[in-house]
Formats: sequence, structure tokens, C-alpha cells
Amino acid sequence: MGAILTVRDLSKQFGHFSALKKVNLEVEPGEVVGFIGPNGAGKSTTIRILLGMLQATSGDARIFGRDVWSDAVEIHKRLAYVPGDVNLWPNLTGGEIIDLFMRLQGSGDRAQRDRLIARFELDPGKKSRTYSKGNRQKIALVSAFATDAELFILDEPTSGLDPLMERVFQECVEEVKAQGKSVLLSSHILSEVERLCDRVAIIREGEIIESGTLNELRHLTRILLRSETVSPPEQLETFPGVHDLERSGSRAVFQVDSDQLGAVMNYLAGLGILKLESTPPTLEDLFMRRYEQSGAKRSETER
Repeated sequence: MGAILTVRDLSKQFGHFSALKKVNLEVEPGEVVGFIGPNGAGKSTTIRILLGMLQATSGDARIFGRDVWSDAVEIHKRLAYVPGDVNLWPNLTGGEIIDLFMRLQGSGDRAQRDRLIARFELDPGKKSRTYSKGNRQKIALVSAFATDAELFILDEPTSGLDPLMERVFQECVEEVKAQGKSVLLSSHILSEVERLCDRVAIIREGEIIESGTLNELRHLTRILLRSETVSPPEQLETFPGVHDLERSGSRAVFQVDSDQLGAVMNYLAGLGILKLESTPPTLEDLFMRRYEQSGAKRSETER
């Protein structure tokens, strides 16, 4: 079976402004893909095109092998979408809205609906006009996860949720993944992406600047090391790839580029290692460094 979602050289122009510049993206069956970048980077524009709400200027975007623009109605029968800012019918109760969404999607499990309402601690009997932002998000999440959708497109889905409910959301994503379903998750909560996602795509100013598994991307960034050796590491500062070195006698704390780790480890081993701690980079570290590098390259090009 091929990819559930494929995007090839997707571009979108608004007048003279290029919102998307040949974006490429894939989501495989049973895969959770993180789509990250700051506000204005192009995430929401990409998602609106995938949902058939905007027509791309050029390129190709397909879900379930169908064109996202011309076959949007058929695609939505097998897809669930949760936005970051949910607007609801003010005079309907939460339960009525969930039932309406389930009927519109054409599938759903009543028992699963009730379990999700309990897990998210939602009162379905209240009018939606009385709900807080967090409770409106719960309505959208329950509506999505109660359906039999094959692909979940989640755009900042935990906006307004407290940490406990964020945890429930993460469990729901893990459960649909275990069922072989796919998720495209756009989120600014990098710890959430790091926990849930098999792969990530980082977008900057309408361009994908990096994509791959977290392990693959970590090869492109730095590792934090804390070392203590028999002999002082006096030559450590001369090694390429060593950054932010703090040395006191035979102890050292520093960052090292992943591709230079072997040379540094050989040097430390020759000094007699007494203690060595390694901290792999987090997604936030990776994201900030790749974003800064991309911005620096762009500035040099524009000079």
C-alpha cells in the first residue's frame, strides 16, 4: 500500500507573495508525521490545501490517491480534521455537536464516543456558548477520535487544553496509530511532537528545510557532553565541532557536532575517562538550530 498523503512540489501564490514554495510531504499508513514551524511559515496554508479549502497554484497533493481539490468530498468521508480554534453552533449542546459531526463524517462508534467524553472530562449537556476554549477543543477531539477516519489532520489540536488533557490526547493519537491509522500533526509543542511522531518536517517561509526521523535529524545537530578524565583535556578547544566549552581542571562540559563525536571520544579515551555523560539533542534544540542555520544561509544568499 502506498502513502496515505502525498504532496509534490506544492506552491501557493497570493498575488506576489509566495506562501508555499515547492513543498514535498508524505504520510505513510500507520505513521504520525509532525509538521512544525512558527506562525506564518506555511503550515495552515498547506493544511487548507489538503482539506480542499484552497486551490494550489501549482504542484500535486493527493490523499488516498485522490486529488485534494477535485475529490475533496470523497476524501472527507475518510478523514478527520481538528483545527486549533474551534467555532461551534452556540445553541447546540456539546453532545449534539459531536453527534452531528459523526453523522456528517458518515461513521462513528457510540460507545467510543461515550468513552472519549468521559476521558476528556467533558459535560456534553451544556450549550456550546458556555464552553471555554479548552472545552471547545475537547468537542472537536472527541468528534474526530470517535469516527472511523483513516487519516487525522490535527492543526494545533491541544490549544487551550490543560496538561492532563494533553496527556489524554497523546494517548488517543497512540491508539489510532496502533490501529494502523495515520496522523499529520501540526503543533508548536515540540515535546508533544517528539513523543508522538515517527517523522517530522520543518517548514520555514513556505519551504521544507528539513525532514526525516528524529534519529536522522539528530545527526545534523549537537550532543551535550559532560566529562571527567585522568588528565586535563587541554586540547579540547582546538577540536573542530566543539562548542560552548566550559573546563575546570579535568572536568569539561561542552557541545559537539554529531559528525565530530568520534574524534572527540577518541581524544577523551586517551586521557583516561573517569566519568562521561551524554545528552542527546531534543527536538527543540534541533528545530532552533536548523531554523537559525536556514535563516543565516538565506541572509548570505540575499547579500
